[in-house]
Amino acid sequence: MVAARIKSFATKVQQFVVSMIALIAVTFIIGRLLPTDPVGAIVGEMASPAAYAAMREKLGLDQPIIVQFWRYLVSLLHGDLGVAALTGRPVIQDIGLAFPATLELATLAIIISVVCGVPLGLAAALNRDTLIDQIARVISLVGHSVPVFWFGIVGLVIFYAQLGLIGGPGRVDVFYEGLIPEHTGMILVDSLLAVNTEIFLNAMKHIILPALMLAYAAMAYITRMTRAFTLEQLSQDYVIAARAKGARSSRILWQHILPNIAVQLATILAISYGGLLEGAVVTEIVFSWPGIGQYMTSALTIGDMNAVVACTIVIGTVFMLLNFLSDLAYSMLDPRTREAR
Repeated sequence: MVAARIKSFATKVQQFVVSMIALIAVTFIIGRLLPTDPVGAIVGEMASPAAYAAMREKLGLDQPIIVQFWRYLVSLLHGDLGVAALTGRPVIQDIGLAFPATLELATLAIIISVVCGVPLGLAAALNRDTLIDQIARVISLVGHSVPVFWFGIVGLVIFYAQLGLIGGPGRVDVFYEGLIPEHTGMILVDSLLAVNTEIFLNAMKHIILPALMLAYAAMAYITRMTRAFTLEQLSQDYVIAARAKGARSSRILWQHILPNIAVQLATILAISYGGLLEGAVVTEIVFSWPGIGQYMTSALTIGDMNAVVACTIVIGTVFMLLNFLSDLAYSMLDPRTREAR
């Protein structure tokens, strides 16, 4: 049994590594094929031909793409993602500064979407074809249909410009920037560690609207899938038998239905969380949120492919890591998979 589990875990790790190499290869090749000029982004339009050629040789762009990819892979293994033309700093340093802001935003969004989406999906399934079910279905439909950036713009106009209930673009007001030590890069966490309630509340005023806008689409998906999973279980023989024995609905829900949909929910939540990290790009632009999405967009605008490729790899890696962890959770939560191994 132990040997089988170790073998299964090793297989999953091997698949993860192969997927990572494929992701890096595809991202690198696309980055090289895009009609951008990374050399021009560094030396500028007024550079002499000699300076242009020297920089091209320094970046290794005069070599065949296979050689370029091998050098990039070796550098990547040493933690070197190149230098960003946008900032002049190593790309890995820029990502280290930007990613915590995206992680903070996406984490708050997934918490909101789970707290709202799972109970709403359960309530819709348990009250099928009632008003609650109809409301849940409309919420899901709107969340899937309306673009996040539209919600963001409307939310800024109403709650910030008109009502003044929330903070504006950015993570905190300008006069609060740099007043607390950055231990994690996530301002809510750092303000709590610094025991600074004023900055924490100000940061909450800034993050709450983009988090809600980002969470809405994920909540719509989680609600719809939770409803579908629950309806499937409600039609099973064990639920019918439990009801025939006089079991209360709450007991059926907590002791039978939720344990049986936990595996499916774990997968859905992992996919949703990865989607939030990836989909935060548009939200960050609308709210001027200094995360990896805005950083990547700014880099793409000037053709800084080192930064674009690196950000794509980071986001893709996080997404695959979440899928890997959900696969492990699947193995732990589902007794049938444990017995099969």
